[in-house]
Amino acid sequence: MAVSSFLVPLGTPAPDFALPSVAGPEVKLADVSAPALLVVFLSNHCPYVRHVESAFGAFAAEYADKGLATIAISSNDVENYPDDDVPGLAGQVERAGFTFPYLVDTSQEVAKAYGAACTPDFFLYDGQRRLVYRGAFDEARPKNDVPVTGDLLRAAADAVLRGEAVPEPHVPSLGCGIKWRPGNEPEPVSFV
Repeated sequence: MAVSSFLVPLGTPAPDFALPSVAGPEVKLADVSAPALLVVFLSNHCPYVRHVESAFGAFAAEYADKGLATIAISSNDVENYPDDDVPGLAGQVERAGFTFPYLVDTSQEVAKAYGAACTPDFFLYDGQRRLVYRGAFDEARPKNDVPVTGDLLRAAADAVLRGEAVPEPHVPSLGCGIKWRPGNEPEPVSFV
């Protein structure tokens, strides 16, 4: 069943993290010094992620040259979803051409801290690491005929890199719900 992202309040600071990467080394939020930061929650098995992953990989590489650092995080329960364990994620990195760090959140605490709900789920931060966009890559979905362009995230990234506000409304992302370990589900979130 598809799940929409939560609309975490704009201006929310990026929660801190220190997580191992699929490649091995730990990555910390404090390690990122780019003018803008995109944190995206992904998984390997989700058809919504697979639908956009190659275009997203190309987007991240293009925007790295413009000052946008990208960090992907997988928070899914790998016991019940083994395709989302490190070997599957490493295969996804190759298949999709990812050039950014792909981190593993085995405790699922980072996903909870960010208010992540689905994969893919995009969180764009400015240079002060304040949330300026949360929403979709574009409006393409596995079963619609909308082309995968990344136009929504591209417009948001362009605005933040120019030092401008990202116009609202933001279209929530839609994807597979994060696969929480039994008993680890977050409390219902209300952002009012």
